[in-house]
Amino acid sequence: MRRSLLPIKYSALSLLLSLPLCLATAHADENSNISAADRARAVRAAKAQPVKKASAKKAPAKFDFEGEFVDYANWKEVRAFLDEMSAKHGFDRAELDTLIGKVRYVDATVQLMKPAPPGKPKNWHAYSARFIEPVRINAGVKFWEENAEALARAQREYGVPAEIIVGIIGVETVYGRNTGRFRVLDALTTLAFSYPESPTRAARMEFFKGELENALLYARKDGIDPLTLLGSYAGAIGLPQFMPSSIMKYAVDFDGDGHIDLRNSTADAIGSVAHFLVEHGWRRDDPAISVYPVTVSANRAWEKFIGQGLQARYRLEELQAAGVSAVAVAPPNMLFGLIDLQNGSEATEYSLATNNFFAITQYNRSYFYAMSVIDLGKAISQVRAR
Repeated sequence: MRRSLLPIKYSALSLLLSLPLCLATAHADENSNISAADRARAVRAAKAQPVKKASAKKAPAKFDFEGEFVDYANWKEVRAFLDEMSAKHGFDRAELDTLIGKVRYVDATVQLMKPAPPGKPKNWHAYSARFIEPVRINAGVKFWEENAEALARAQREYGVPAEIIVGIIGVETVYGRNTGRFRVLDALTTLAFSYPESPTRAARMEFFKGELENALLYARKDGIDPLTLLGSYAGAIGLPQFMPSSIMKYAVDFDGDGHIDLRNSTADAIGSVAHFLVEHGWRRDDPAISVYPVTVSANRAWEKFIGQGLQARYRLEELQAAGVSAVAVAPPNMLFGLIDLQNGSEATEYSLATNNFFAITQYNRSYFYAMSVIDLGKAISQVRAR
């Protein structure tokens, strides 16, 4: 028996008609590569602004990118995908045909996937300034206060500090303010079958086909009309911007209402972020500090430790022997990675990163991203402590 793609109210007939213990603030300067002066300025500015009270319920979101009609239903590759969804997962093939007829090609997703033109150097200070700023800090304070129980419970159950969870949701969507206004099915279908030319095009199309598959499975599982799912240009959904495969694997019903809703339930978002980090290597018993600024010697023997993957794999004595000197006392019985934060024409900053730092990079494979999460969470914690 074929299983219906849509909840009852979106039947085939109607279709035919019509997303605590906080890290010790005493270690703020040790655990960060944003300068103490820059953080202090952001924190002072945030403290000077009153934290806004909860606003009235937001109006329903509308999508901004309607796209254009492309007859995906007659593309050989799309037909093969729909055949597989029907055979493998029991979707009603006629409903899939009706649904794909409503999907649109969105050129904005293609343009946003194209790599940036070469030549402009990375700049950590410029990047971090986008996140360690008063609006985001004050929004984070408000979010923490309104969700203190769920954050404390997530910390107890998963061992992930509240400020890391708050940092991730703040960097991702400013606590739900910017969850994306693309129809997820439009974005994923466009990228699965119309990905821009690049050396990795085939692999990326396979990835997005997998995400499209999971989006349909998620919508069916939770009784959601898949065309109502809104998200980023890459198809990420909700407050924590989970891709559909991550929703299926790592999202949890943390508010206990029987449904996983990353678009409207802050508790589900909080628990899901914590669960994701644990599943990607977060260790509750590791030290609170996850980054230790270092200096490096002029002999550059340490360069062999740069770019060796997103994991902590080197002993402190190995790094020290190559000319790496920790500015703060780093625990001798742990493994580290050596990370570099480029600053444009200014000097690159280096740090030793622990396993938990690299767990954050599994959320977004970027040193800049992980450091911003840490710094934002710390700044919010400092403002809350006033």
